[in-house]
Amino acid sequence: MDQHAEDAAFLWLRRRREIDGPVLDATGIGRIDQRLEANLEGLMAAGKAGWEAAQARFADYAEPGELFVLGVLALRWGDTDLTEVAINAAARLGEPGLSSLSAAIARTPRENLRPLVVKWLDTSDARLRCLGLSALWHHRVDPGPRLHALASHSDANVRRRAIRLAGGLGRRDLLPTVLGGLDGKTAKERLAAAFAACLLGEARSAHPVIDKIVLTETDQAEAAIEIRMLTTPPKAAKAWLQTRLGQPLLRVPATASIGLFGDPSVMPWLIEKMREPELVFAAGLAMRDLFDVDFNDTDLFTIDPSDLGKAFESLTDSPLPVADRVAAWWDEGPGRRNHTLFHSMRRLRLDALRVAIATPEAPLANWRMTRKFPAWM
Repeated sequence: MDQHAEDAAFLWLRRRREIDGPVLDATGIGRIDQRLEANLEGLMAAGKAGWEAAQARFADYAEPGELFVLGVLALRWGDTDLTEVAINAAARLGEPGLSSLSAAIARTPRENLRPLVVKWLDTSDARLRCLGLSALWHHRVDPGPRLHALASHSDANVRRRAIRLAGGLGRRDLLPTVLGGLDGKTAKERLAAAFAACLLGEARSAHPVIDKIVLTETDQAEAAIEIRMLTTPPKAAKAWLQTRLGQPLLRVPATASIGLFGDPSVMPWLIEKMREPELVFAAGLAMRDLFDVDFNDTDLFTIDPSDLGKAFESLTDSPLPVADRVAAWWDEGPGRRNHTLFHSMRRLRLDALRVAIATPEAPLANWRMTRKFPAWM
């Protein structure tokens, strides 16, 4: 049982890292899901012993992965008391704890959640309302008229999640409230409102807020730049990004976003940036956006920064592109096109966003669907 608890936490952490990233596709995530489900089912089949193993693991390692396991067990069993234990444990971890329970909710069948969500949305506890909104978001359920009150709630975290949901569901009736969120108290709330406004066809109203976030909130610059690029005509977007590339604090996120244009003529420039420790990881991300290639099947990236030279040894991000190998691959010309089509999870997410932005009345598709694939293949 202890091994099931440990492995489930580890596998979920890996899944969380890769679910929206450029390295794995739906099949790769599906392999992780198969192994994760096997461990969760082992804990569930053990009943009380499984719960005690998960609790003991959390007692020793009060981390998001361990909390996720507690949450899944409690929610899938439909046990109110155990769910309360998991919610109280989440309070110890703050926002990461809420995020872990949100992930547990995403993996719980709707029928298990229905009575809980009704209760959570009616409570005065802002944390529980956030969980209720997470359930609606993950399962793409429209709560109807009550979303108006949630989007105007006194708690910023509740408002942020409700406004994001309004955008994701294409609720244009909530557009005035969404636009009001552009003046929210926190940068996270303003960015969520900007994201929702773009999904509802009001990118022009959102752009000034996005531009300010890019300049003043470095931890959210990459997400803000991405939204800006997806909602700006190509010529204007290139000029906008060029300005940010010249700003020292924005060089990294701006470089990482340059692949969004889908223009491979930028490759020689990217290869040069791969020779700079500060920009090598970002340049690799941009390259992955340019090509539908499974670079895991090539030798163009490395997980050992020392392969790139002494100046790169202290880097912690990976995998990193090897500039000389990438240059040789690029110089092959037509020969490099001999590959199986690969759509990463990041590519699926970007495609879903592009469709939703182009059709404001349509809901945002769930790009996180994975293919069932045996873990041993």
